[in-house]
Amino acid sequence: MGGIEYLLTVMVTLFVIMDPPGIVPIYLALTGTMDQRERNRAALQATLLSLGVISLFALLGQQIINYLHIDLAALQGAGGLLLLLVSLQLLTGQADEPSGTATSNIALVPLGTPLLAGPGAIVAVILFVQQAPSHADYLWIALAIIVIHIAIYLVMRFSGFLVKILRRGGIEVLTRIAGVLLAAIAVQLIADAVMGYVELFESSAGATGW
Repeated sequence: MGGIEYLLTVMVTLFVIMDPPGIVPIYLALTGTMDQRERNRAALQATLLSLGVISLFALLGQQIINYLHIDLAALQGAGGLLLLLVSLQLLTGQADEPSGTATSNIALVPLGTPLLAGPGAIVAVILFVQQAPSHADYLWIALAIIVIHIAIYLVMRFSGFLVKILRRGGIEVLTRIAGVLLAAIAVQLIADAVMGYVELFESSAGATGW
């Protein structure tokens, strides 16, 4: 697989997993009560955090997982539980209550992680690094990660015009819809974690002849 082809493979995979267009309704729901400057800052902070987390796991992901004795299914389950808590806040209206640290909190959790830098993206990056045909392909992986995060930032940065169209009532409706979508994502992550452990148990049982 050539360098450009590997770059495209990594980019397409991360784009599908991180889903920049899909983050828009959740981003707008979480930042709907902010002014334009706060929304832009939240978008930048979330993007930088996601870039930092993904880059960290690209460099040291396998070592971190091995050192902490963490299964990939555990990452999925933890991410699912965290998203479930956030979705409940959206559905009950607690996310609409302003607070002095709302911007930084929203940018870090759930936008930066686990929505953007979630278990799926982390696992994909670790696997791409492990399967890289040559050391030179590490540069293509790095470039793909940077390009995807630029796209993510631009999508969130220029989605603010929708706030003017939706206004307060539309944002409230969008918040509830985003809560449902987020809950569905959370349940899917938890289900994938359970299935991961089931497959791990079955493979272990098969190996021991049970």
